Amino acid sequence: MRLEEIRKYCLSLPHTTENVQWGNDLLFKVGGKMFAVTNLEGDHLSFKCTPDEFQELILIDGIKPADYVARYHWVTVIKPNAIRTAELKRLIKDSYQMVLDKLPKKVKSKLRAG
Repeated sequence: MRLEEIRKYCLSLPHTTENVQWGNDLLFKVGGKMFAVTNLEGDHLSFKCTPDEFQELILIDGIKPADYVARYHWVTVIKPNAIRTAELKRLIKDSYQMVLDKLPKKVKSKLRAG
């Protein structure tokens, strides 16, 4: 997926915000918590996954444990064709849902009301 495709898909998920942080990273957040990160060139994409998927994904050529956050089961896709677009979208949506599910009740209530 290219940068604009990533942006369009991430922003289609309810309550998603985006901002540039750390100089060259575009972060996608829900309730103030990251669920996906890409650089502004769009050639790297990181997201959270389940522990089992983490173990499977890092075996794929073009996917590696994410710097600094691999211990939280984040991976980075470094080759654009490492994974099919439909599967990548599912993984991004799953990351979004995992982050959303862990938000405090107060934050979730604000999102629903907003």
